[in-house]
Amino acid sequence: MWDRFARFRRMAWRAVVGRSPRSVAGQVLLLQVALVVLLVICAVIALVLQSERDSSTEARRRSIAVAQTFAHSPGIVQALRASDPSQALQPLTEAGRKSAGVDFIVVMDTRGIRYTHPIPGKIGKRFVGTIEPSLAGNVYTESVHGPLGNEVQATVPVDDAHGHVIALVSAGLKVKNVTSQVDRQLPIILAAGAGALVVSTGGTALVGRRLRRQTHSLAPDEMTRMYEHHDTVLHSVREGVLIVGEDGRLLLANDEARRLLELPAEAEGRDVRELSGLDPATVELLVSGREASDEVHFAGGRLLAVNQRPTDRAGGPRGTVVTLRDSTELQAVSGRAEVARERLELLYDAGLGLGTTLDVVRTADELAQVAVPRFADFVTVDLADAVLHGEEPAPTATDMRRVTVRGILDDHPLYEQGRLIDFLPSTPQARGYGSGRSELVTDLSAAEGWQAQDPERTREILEYGIHSLISAPIRARGVVLGMANFWRSKREPFDEEELSLAEELVARAAVSIDNARRYTREHALAVTLQRSLLPRALPEQSALDVGYRYLPAQSGVSGDWFDVIPLPGSRVALAVGDVVGHGLHAAATMGRLRTAVHNFSTLDLPPDELLSHLDELVGRIDQNEVCPETAGEIVGATCLYAIYDPVTRRCVMARAGHLAPALVSPDGGVDFPDVPAGPPLGLGGMPFQTAELELAEGSQLVLYTDGLIEDRTRDLDVGMELLRRALAGHPGRTPEESCGAVLDELLPERPKDDVALLIARTRVLPAENVADWDVPRDPAAVSGMRLAVSDKLEEWGLSELGFGMELVLSELITNAIRYGSDPVHVRLIHDRTLICEVADGSSTSPHLRYAATTDEGGRGLFLVSQLAERWGTRYTPHGKVIWAELAVPDLTASLAD
Repeated sequence: MWDRFARFRRMAWRAVVGRSPRSVAGQVLLLQVALVVLLVICAVIALVLQSERDSSTEARRRSIAVAQTFAHSPGIVQALRASDPSQALQPLTEAGRKSAGVDFIVVMDTRGIRYTHPIPGKIGKRFVGTIEPSLAGNVYTESVHGPLGNEVQATVPVDDAHGHVIALVSAGLKVKNVTSQVDRQLPIILAAGAGALVVSTGGTALVGRRLRRQTHSLAPDEMTRMYEHHDTVLHSVREGVLIVGEDGRLLLANDEARRLLELPAEAEGRDVRELSGLDPATVELLVSGREASDEVHFAGGRLLAVNQRPTDRAGGPRGTVVTLRDSTELQAVSGRAEVARERLELLYDAGLGLGTTLDVVRTADELAQVAVPRFADFVTVDLADAVLHGEEPAPTATDMRRVTVRGILDDHPLYEQGRLIDFLPSTPQARGYGSGRSELVTDLSAAEGWQAQDPERTREILEYGIHSLISAPIRARGVVLGMANFWRSKREPFDEEELSLAEELVARAAVSIDNARRYTREHALAVTLQRSLLPRALPEQSALDVGYRYLPAQSGVSGDWFDVIPLPGSRVALAVGDVVGHGLHAAATMGRLRTAVHNFSTLDLPPDELLSHLDELVGRIDQNEVCPETAGEIVGATCLYAIYDPVTRRCVMARAGHLAPALVSPDGGVDFPDVPAGPPLGLGGMPFQTAELELAEGSQLVLYTDGLIEDRTRDLDVGMELLRRALAGHPGRTPEESCGAVLDELLPERPKDDVALLIARTRVLPAENVADWDVPRDPAAVSGMRLAVSDKLEEWGLSELGFGMELVLSELITNAIRYGSDPVHVRLIHDRTLICEVADGSSTSPHLRYAATTDEGGRGLFLVSQLAERWGTRYTPHGKVIWAELAVPDLTASLAD
């Protein structure tokens, strides 16, 4: 597999750099063969020359040795002094020549005339050679062309006993004899050269084969270009590259690696453990040989991302290749990107977390909650005091209310929440409030204007460690509502970039705060209107003990309302209603409905008829809406209307789309009476039905609106059950106490809808305070009734009212006998007033009118209206009742006191 990959890579390289005729390995092989042959030839030549030189040297040495030996042999001097030296010396020289292995030994006189010679014919002739050095007593060697041919000869003097040269001896060899020795050595030399050539060529072939395998048979120009590319890439990349051997030695390091690791020039080839300046963790990684991916190491003040992989995966040498990437700048860029991301995330969270409610203080606290601790260590928000009431802010930074204080710690010395502050003009808050521009104070210790506000407090703030401030105006629709102050103590001071971030945060909060301010104003107006339309105090009456609660919603005023209306005959009407919709329009509509209920109640209508009139009224209100902004906003209303009679303990009620009331019995049990549910008001077309209950004395009738029991987190049945539990088991609790207990049990801290709650405990008028009679339809019965009534008033201690009551009673009974029908019934009730009721079976209603001077009648009701506090007529299923009330003197006096 590796060979295939190598061949593919070689083909790819040749495609890039072009193909050469011979590879590097082939050229190296030829070069090595040529070099070996040259070396062998040179060696042969050197051996030949050395052999010749050695032979010549040997010849000279032998010649000198033979010549000196013969010159100093015994008897040579005597032989020279003989009369015929040649005769004595010739045999001796020939014998010595043959035994010494030289070609000649010549003895001559001081003139160079030979005494001896291997060729006898040369005796007596002059010696061929130089004799002067020898005559001077020196040994002299030379090469000459003598009688025997080219010769190497040595000439030595023969001294007598007195040291005088008396003759010369020369011995030598012919040159051809010397060359013959070289010729005998040459085959050996050539054989040795051939062996060396074979061995070197084989080694060269092996080296070439390995080189061919390592170079992948690339040509020199290919290798050159590949190396140039490799070198260019290796030393140009912005990534350090190291190759570490198996033994931990650094084999290669490019320029970037040297720069990043601050390696010395001679680092390659050294053990990485010996390199100074490397972090121990980096050294441990380099020598471990383990794989690493983007490990961060510290080196030379830089953060390096290190990757390490083994080099022997494809059959290469064992070791590791390491890449180094300087992540310091990347870390800085990443840090800036992280800061930008955090700021965007902060702004995103601010967009989600700000303005969740239409509450000024809550919105300001949401701004502080978003900024701490992600942007500032402490945040304070100061709003113009008028803003908290929904009004326009003042033009200067006086009367500023600190509405929010939030920080990483609670023991800070900043002004507390709720404090009213008048900022001096020299403070950043006052300057920012006046100019509408943010103020950046990087060093509070040098901000003299800020310290002038409260020297003692500012000294404590500085000692606490708070050192930097951004004061940003809360500006919306061109109006500055307050100042948001960002403080730091645990991190670097604020800078210009963070100033813009603070302005962005405050700008997002400013719109929500201004919306909340406007809503607060409208809400206050709506609540004021609604409270003005609701009962400010309950009327005095003896039928019920009443407790009530009204809570406007935090998010908007709606049309919940209630009412307690005294009726003739000591009766009391209870009403609870809810107008669909929110805002001023709903509150105004509620006021119209409450007024209508009061008006209809003066007619003393039964509950079902009263609701029918209300239904018609709401329908007309919807039809007559002409304002586009409010058209269709009011589509109906709900109402429950009940009338309680303390004389009979009867309660008649009807409801139009409203929730059924709760009834608490005197023993503490709770029940929800089955009152027929009519349609909501405004729909029309459906009659309403009544339900009549007989209530025991001390029973509690609980009327409420849907805001009490309905909630998004629970079903209606769950709310009803919670109401049951809150009411049950407390028979002795007063209505006021019951109201508080119910609200505590059922309502959250910030109710989403208006809540109206009315709890009425029933009373019963004592039987001795009520007197009634059946009256026959006979005018003669009037006098008897006057007497009976006079006696009853005497019994009640109201005899002073006898004259007036007799006149009223006489007129009412006379009208009933004359214009009514059977049965006629009279009832006298002693309550807060003295009430006289005359009932008959006719539905004809009398009318008050002015009688002319000639009229015989028509003056009776006029007398009744003059004597009574008030009078009227109410209709019953069996006829009508005409009633009149007279003030009780004792009660009136007591009330005046």
